[in-house]
Amino acid sequence: MLKSRQIRRRPLPGGRPFRVLIAALAVSSLGDWLYNVALLAFVYDRTHSATWVALTTAARVAPIVVLGPLGGMLTDRHDRRVLMITSDAVRAAVMVLLAAVAVTGLPVLLAPLLAAAATAAATVNLPCVAASTARMVPGDELARANALRAAVNQGAVVVGPALGALVLVATTPALAILLNGLTFVASAAAMLSLGAGPVFAAPRTRDDRPERSSVLADIVAGARALRGAPAAVRLIAADTVCSAVYGMLTVMLVVIGRRLGAGNGGYGLLLAAYGVGGVIGASLIGRLVEPSRWRTTLTIALLLVATSLLAVGTALSLTQALVAALLGGGGMVAGEVLSDTALPVLLDDAVLGRAYGLALPVSISGIAVGSLVAGPLMAVAGTTGAFGVAAAAVITVCGLLVRRPIVADQSTPATLITTTCP
Repeated sequence: MLKSRQIRRRPLPGGRPFRVLIAALAVSSLGDWLYNVALLAFVYDRTHSATWVALTTAARVAPIVVLGPLGGMLTDRHDRRVLMITSDAVRAAVMVLLAAVAVTGLPVLLAPLLAAAATAAATVNLPCVAASTARMVPGDELARANALRAAVNQGAVVVGPALGALVLVATTPALAILLNGLTFVASAAAMLSLGAGPVFAAPRTRDDRPERSSVLADIVAGARALRGAPAAVRLIAADTVCSAVYGMLTVMLVVIGRRLGAGNGGYGLLLAAYGVGGVIGASLIGRLVEPSRWRTTLTIALLLVATSLLAVGTALSLTQALVAALLGGGGMVAGEVLSDTALPVLLDDAVLGRAYGLALPVSISGIAVGSLVAGPLMAVAGTTGAFGVAAAAVITVCGLLVRRPIVADQSTPATLITTTCP
């Protein structure tokens, strides 16, 4: 009887190495979102300028777009554990400098510059985490592991800003920024506890040649590998579309929150609901992303996003909009989980880091494009019309991406890929 009532908890995939990796990711991601609130609060307090806040936000995002391919190239050239520890150490040092700017009379211009430096140091982190996960976790558990990574990222988006707001109530932006620095120290300590090993080693060519190709040649090799895996390209495109939708929502939900009588608080609640939906969706989708289900899962997810856009745009109450946002967040996370799961299946390990290094900036660019398009679209079509146009665009893209089966066909010649990397 007791046994029948026991709840069997499915262990995390990948054993202790993956548990430590995901814990390090969770701590540093949480700190990043906490620090973002503190950074923007400090900049606004110092300048009383929305323009400075926008410039600081742009400075935090731009290095990912510009340097992402370089971060992917480094992931395929050097020991990934060393890269992650170095990234954490550099970012911890930058946080100390940034806190010093916040408590002194140093020029506020240093804030966006240091924020950009921290992001630049982080460009190797996500490709390293993704490539290391593919080695730590057996193939049949990889989807669940990637879903867990996505859930951690989504959870940080929800919890991090809330913690940042609470910290700012009790203390100063400088201390909140230093707290983020401590999260990087904790992350580095976690990675040090794992020790070196083949799971983190840089991939080698098949004949173990020590020569290195040029940076440009390495990045081109990653692009060629992606081009030879059309299924991966289609899933990355879906992830980018969902990122563009999120970018639009960061603008359009401001209007929806006020229209429903909830003001700026409604905006925060709606964004948080999309994040919570992402956490729930990631926890569920990990069981539905076997290669044979990629097409079906993607179709359902994108249709869910489109339906959510229509429901939020026409909602008559905040409750209705929040429910729709939860569903939409669950659909939007699908592109990320699917693409992260497909890349290790479709591409050679030797080029995997560069592929992630190219895919991530494309996805981030989608957020920027979506946010820039939202304002003019609302001016032309109105708020409800803008949501309708966005939903129609998602449905159209869905039809284009799933018109043919999405199959795990490793048609990219492995010899072509591996001979161009160290």
